[in-house]
Amino acid sequence: MNIRGRNKINPNFNMSSMTDIVFLLLIFFMITSTLVTTSALDILLPKASGKTENKKSVAVSITKNLTYYIDSEKVDEASLEQNLLSLLSAKESPTIVLRAEEGVPIEKAVKIMDIANRNRYKVILAVRPK
Repeated sequence: MNIRGRNKINPNFNMSSMTDIVFLLLIFFMITSTLVTTSALDILLPKASGKTENKKSVAVSITKNLTYYIDSEKVDEASLEQNLLSLLSAKESPTIVLRAEEGVPIEKAVKIMDIANRNRYKVILAVRPK
């Protein structure tokens, strides 16, 4: 009597499910990377060696023609402090990223730092890498 099993085990690994998972992850990261945009203006920052932290914070930008922006919204100089107070009042650790374009007088940047100092906000100066 010859008793043999008719089912033979195939020792090869099937890669089709692995390629499906990798393809889905690739699509996911491609879609999410296009949704991440910075709310910053196109200004020429001064060069320096250092690193800017990228956290949830409010960006204050000053252009060469002394126009102030909070994130991407244009704000006049007189209402700058009130707008910052209203935006940062609910934050746990309020941070201002100061983006002063090359050629902006230092007094204008110091004004933003003074507002942050009075209200105990952390200030980060944004620069271009060398």
